Amino acid sequence: MLARLLGEHAYLADEGLATACFLALRMGRPLFLEGEAGVGKTELAKTLAAVLGAPLIRLQCYEGLDAAQALYDWDFARQLLHLKAAEATGATGAGDAARLEGELYDRRFLIARPLLKALETQPSVLLVDEVDRADDEFEAFLLEVLSDFTISVPELGTISAKTPPVVVVTSNRTRDVHDALKRRCLYHWLEHPGFEQEVAILLRRLPDCTETLAAQVARAAGRLRAAGLVKPPGVAETIDWTEALLTLGARDLDPGLAAATLGAVLKYREDQRAVRENGLLGG
Repeated sequence: MLARLLGEHAYLADEGLATACFLALRMGRPLFLEGEAGVGKTELAKTLAAVLGAPLIRLQCYEGLDAAQALYDWDFARQLLHLKAAEATGATGAGDAARLEGELYDRRFLIARPLLKALETQPSVLLVDEVDRADDEFEAFLLEVLSDFTISVPELGTISAKTPPVVVVTSNRTRDVHDALKRRCLYHWLEHPGFEQEVAILLRRLPDCTETLAAQVARAAGRLRAAGLVKPPGVAETIDWTEALLTLGARDLDPGLAAATLGAVLKYREDQRAVRENGLLGG
């Protein structure tokens, strides 16, 4: 059923992935997706949000990301305006100090970053994208949040999710993620699709694509992935490549057009050179 619903939104999931998604939804556990870049991890979270009719809230991880950037921040500009308004009305006397301080740290002045926004939005899908790019300290903090879906704001108290969000955590495995975080989640490794599945993906995502072109592109993508390139193409690049060929009016994988559109599928000069020199662009 879930595989069919995902398919209706142009995401073709195999039985293993559909089962992992189903269990994550039923058990209320985060889904940890690991695999090479471009295999469809982020796209799955987007499609799940579409299937569930819930907003997608994305936390893009990067080196140096800290808890404050992921949780919340105070809107200092609005707080300052509130202070100036209080001064203009004369409400800045000693007796008003406590009341004014309480007003400054009211919920209306709190800017919700992705984690807090996900806890306050029901239903929602929280995508923690590329967690392997974040530091160990943030990973430990994330584990704490995902354990009880509760955040403490010193000035306001504890904020808990009435209904925990559906959580998808992705990793490109640029480094190993700690076992403690993985234990909190259901785990699934996403492989590059097989030939038949990739053809089906291209035909589903690009209705103008012919079966001949889809088969030739999928076969060429398979050769590129087996060629030991710096960055082998993922499904996202294969779709981009096919779309570029269609934009140029291609009905099949003409070697000349394939070479001219390599920038859509290979993003390293060394890879493009290797492909051309080794004749890997045949149909």
